[in-house]
Amino acid sequence: MKIVITQEPFDPWKEIAQYEKTIKRGGKIGAISVFVGTMRNINEGDAVTAMTLEHYPGMTERQLRRICEQAEERWPLHEVLVIHRVGTLSPDDPIVLVAVWSGHRAEAYDANRYIMEYLKSEAPFWKKETLPDGSRWVERNT
Repeated sequence: MKIVITQEPFDPWKEIAQYEKTIKRGGKIGAISVFVGTMRNINEGDAVTAMTLEHYPGMTERQLRRICEQAEERWPLHEVLVIHRVGTLSPDDPIVLVAVWSGHRAEAYDANRYIMEYLKSEAPFWKKETLPDGSRWVERNT
């Protein structure tokens, strides 16, 4: 399991390829489920020119590790990779990568969605959107 919170831009596909090199496959992995979330330039009908993501260092990583461990308890997973951006982002920038390796597609899909839904609804991230005429904090996630 690898969890990264970073202010640096990242290429999800390069991150997956790099992490793949560390996995001992042994013929047991039959599925990899990948979710990549990117920043949109519109939210709630308003143009968004940038977004700033804040988090609580230490606590955020612990909570992400906990949800990934819960996913590993629910499904037979081989590996989990979560990378989440913080700081200032622009439209089309990757925000989050969740990749799950499992023996079967159903477990990989389900575990990936479970982790991603937690990230969207429970993880301690705060979003501030920059609009053409000011800024606003996002009160709820989708």
